[in-house]
Amino acid sequence: MTRSTPPAATHNDPLGYGFAVAGAVLFSTKGIFIKLAYAQGVSTEMLLSLRMLVALPVYLLILLTILRREDKLRALLTPPIVLASMAVGILGYYFSSYLDFLGLNFLSAQYERLVLFTYPFFVLLFGVWLFGDRMLWRVVPAMVVSYAGLLVIFGWNLAINPDGLLPGTLLVLASAISFALYQHLAKRQMLVIGAGLFTCIGMSTAAVVAISQNLVLAGPASYLTLTPVLWIYGLALGLLGTVLPSFLMNMGMARIGARATASTGAFGPIVTIVIAVWVLGEPFTLYHAIGTAAVLLGSVLFTRAERQARQQPG
Repeated sequence: MTRSTPPAATHNDPLGYGFAVAGAVLFSTKGIFIKLAYAQGVSTEMLLSLRMLVALPVYLLILLTILRREDKLRALLTPPIVLASMAVGILGYYFSSYLDFLGLNFLSAQYERLVLFTYPFFVLLFGVWLFGDRMLWRVVPAMVVSYAGLLVIFGWNLAINPDGLLPGTLLVLASAISFALYQHLAKRQMLVIGAGLFTCIGMSTAAVVAISQNLVLAGPASYLTLTPVLWIYGLALGLLGTVLPSFLMNMGMARIGARATASTGAFGPIVTIVIAVWVLGEPFTLYHAIGTAAVLLGSVLFTRAERQARQQPG
């Protein structure tokens, strides 16, 4: 039997970059909906399960459609491939998300998004440490600039509202690290079975884990106590903050690779800041402006250094 493998990623793919940017922008709305839902008194576990409860039927429907139409892909689903895709999905869509949801109990949506925005640096480091990528030392100054920006906002929060700042930051940073590892592992699965099939398997598995967690902790009757407003936030989280961006990001990753996809996320923090200030009424001071500018500048320098390194032979 001949295996049908998707074409290798290329970094000169406008459509791939378009998918990645659109996914980053939609993912940036996630923190806003989470903060709005938390204001209604919902628990972290309930909110995460509600997000997945909305998303799960969509992924299962798409999964069944793919399997029915794609005989070649169906033939590739050996037990090791399926189990690996399920495990990677749990890492990226349950574990990483759960840490992020927990962190948002303590942090503003703006700061959370900027901390998450450092995950391209971890993508690079994991590539070097675990997957044989070449270390690009020229990106180190960019990393320093971005983390200096985070320190500015961290310092402002420490002076104004320090409660929960450190554990919240560590939780979201752990989310960024685990998501960076997921990016590398997911890329390898997608090269075998494609972005769409992998996304459906990974997200469906993560959804089952998240829903099961809440059922154990709160019981089935807990869903009957949710208000219509919380169901609306759950619907927005499930569709706008999960289903659409997950497919867009994974389609972009399959076309341009994990590093290039990670470097397109600069639009996410900008969208989050605008919505957080407008909808949530979060402050945006001179310190926020300086810190955000430094984080985004570091991302621009990081992307430029990577592209220059790729253009050089050897």
